[in-house]
Amino acid sequence: MAGSCSSKCKTRCSKAGVKGRCLKNCGICCNKCKCVPSGTYGNKHECPCYRDFKNSKGKPKCP
Repeated sequence: MAGSCSSKCKTRCSKAGVKGRCLKNCGICCNKCKCVPSGTYGNKHECPCYRDFKNSKGKPKCP
């Protein structure tokens, strides 16, 4: 995971209930989309790729 992804995902996942899963998925999304929305929740309009990335079940992949 790129350095900027790591620090952005730490911020994004700082209040997550399941930190490990949040950080893993955030890292995947950040590496694919090259951005992470600001804050710990919401703000996904800042990064449409992150917002629209779905898992195999069609649910949002990115925390």
